[in-house]
Amino acid sequence: MNSSLQIRWNASLPVPVTKESEKSSTTDTLDAYRVVLFNDEEHSFDEVIEQIIKATQCSRQKAERCTWEVHTRGRSIVYSGQMSACLKVSAILEEIALKTEIQTG
Repeated sequence: MNSSLQIRWNASLPVPVTKESEKSSTTDTLDAYRVVLFNDEEHSFDEVIEQIIKATQCSRQKAERCTWEVHTRGRSIVYSGQMSACLKVSAILEEIALKTEIQTG
């Protein structure tokens, strides 16, 4: 495999803490959780791409990058955010029996 084709996407970029965010800070903070999607041999690229778009409302290009990373690395962070949003994203991905995990940052 040509290593120049590998695409890395990291959805868990640091979020600056401001006085406003400190006021509303809870244990369910922004980007405190992430949804990891795992590779399997049962779904086509198109199925995974479409389900990522449905779950995360991201662009097709971003969904394609995530799908390629899942295929080549075995996993990809497809979404980062609050726990409640991660649960929704994970549930939508799992509608077609994709394997996911929610991790803490």
